[in-house]
Amino acid sequence: QVNVVESGGGLVQAGGSLRLSCAASGRTFSSYNIGWFRQAPGKERAFVAGISLTGYSIRYADPVKGRFTISRDNVKNTVYLQMNSLEPEDTAVYYCAADKTTPPVVHTTPDRMDYWGQGTQVTVSS
Repeated sequence: QVNVVESGGGLVQAGGSLRLSCAASGRTFSSYNIGWFRQAPGKERAFVAGISLTGYSIRYADPVKGRFTISRDNVKNTVYLQMNSLEPEDTAVYYCAADKTTPPVVHTTPDRMDYWGQGTQVTVSS
């Protein structure tokens, strides 16, 4: 069992950057595969980026490739999502999620994740 809390969201103009953090309590993040998901008003929750335990495997959704970077610091028990060149289409609530799968894998569907944070709002103005 692990508790996850996101932070770092805010309001930024197009072309700007934000860095989201996902902090864990309970078991260390090194024991979990971590994913970032986002949900815009009226849309389904969608995969953004994921990193496996040990950081062996990393995946990105096509719309954010080349702009977003996911990383993890197991010493600080934190996962980061660096978001550069933000666009209005990136506006959404961003969620951090963990799954307890033992092998190092990245899940891209929300129903495969076991523990979710409350979300942090990211708003990008034109």
